[in-house]
Amino acid sequence: MNVKNNLILALDVGSENEAMEICEKLSDNIDTIKIGYPLALAEGLEIIEKLKNKFNYKVICDFKVADIDATNSKICDETFKSGADAIICHGFVGPDSVQACLDMANKHKKELFLLTEMSHPGAKKFLQSNADEIAKMGVEMGITNYVAPATRLDRLQDIRNIVGNDAYIISPGVGKQGGDASKTLEIADAIIVGRSIYEAENPKEAFENLMK
Repeated sequence: MNVKNNLILALDVGSENEAMEICEKLSDNIDTIKIGYPLALAEGLEIIEKLKNKFNYKVICDFKVADIDATNSKICDETFKSGADAIICHGFVGPDSVQACLDMANKHKKELFLLTEMSHPGAKKFLQSNADEIAKMGVEMGITNYVAPATRLDRLQDIRNIVGNDAYIISPGVGKQGGDASKTLEIADAIIVGRSIYEAENPKEAFENLMK
């Protein structure tokens, strides 16, 4: 997935109007957005096509899918039928549940991102100790897209070493969580930024300052 300016906007807002307003201000700077449960629950999956049609964005649905294989399959199917270009799933649920997501992505000719380790402090307690094994599982399954944290560059590098240079890594945690954009992009292929941009008084200026 090629991403303009190597930045994905995490659009974790609660209404269509707010989402559209932010995207209008950044339409020249980005071509890929990540939406999660806040916007999808507030506006329904129809918001995916609305954003794609208005701005011609690629849309990654950050639903962190983490259920049994049969349920994962249904979640991914509905998400892809609604126009999503990619979906993020958790790896800690194991290969059968992840395979269900991968199979559905392949069926729809869309992309799957495997979440190895999250960017918040609490991820150190349970996820971090298993993140390397999750990444290894992804490689064994033939997965080529991953999510790994910008807030811990040593961990980001460890995961890069496991998945290889040909894999595509997107990295959350830049900005409000403390991650550095330029240092992260030395390891990852794209950064995910949300609040630092969409909560700014001038989102376009915030974007430009972040990418200096």
